[in-house]
Amino acid sequence: MPFLTPPAPIQLSGNLVELRPLAREHRGGLIEAVQEGKLWQTAWYTSVPAPDGVAAEIDRRLALSESGEMVPFTAFDATGRVIGMTSYYDLEETVPRLHIGYTWNRPSAHETGTNAESKLLLMSHAFETLGVYRVGLTTQWVNFQSRTAIERLGAKQDGVMRAVSRYRNGALRDSVEYSVIEPEWPAVKANLEARLAKRR
Repeated sequence: MPFLTPPAPIQLSGNLVELRPLAREHRGGLIEAVQEGKLWQTAWYTSVPAPDGVAAEIDRRLALSESGEMVPFTAFDATGRVIGMTSYYDLEETVPRLHIGYTWNRPSAHETGTNAESKLLLMSHAFETLGVYRVGLTTQWVNFQSRTAIERLGAKQDGVMRAVSRYRNGALRDSVEYSVIEPEWPAVKANLEARLAKRR
């Protein structure tokens, strides 16, 4: 069963965050975002690039977008400030399914509701427009902040994949796989909407 609509660059807008298709002109804002708190150093186990690696990361994601393997976004807050990046990836039309990930946000955006609303926008589009059956979310075993955030979304843990790759420093990486499937989406959506309503 194919996607109802093929995944493609699109702008998704909420009250707290706007997800725009990643573009090279976002480079300056993304560099400013990673420099906040030296995010690429403090979050060593994530996909956050160093400032001098932002351009290459944009090019990498755009190349994957061109080949149909990723749909990358830049996240902006309500003031128009760049706060980070996220993407659809692992697009598989035979189920159909996809992953949401390669996500990072500047520290001052944490606990503001922007991440929850980003996930609401991305999952709403995935389930209700693209017609996916499963949305996956993968994080590192050592990234307790990310694991907590994913579990608060209502995603269920599918398992831990041990020693699947290596970090930049050479250490072995254990990944934790979560998912939300289509029958669970109404409850997950209601939970996210209720959380965000408290911020209005």
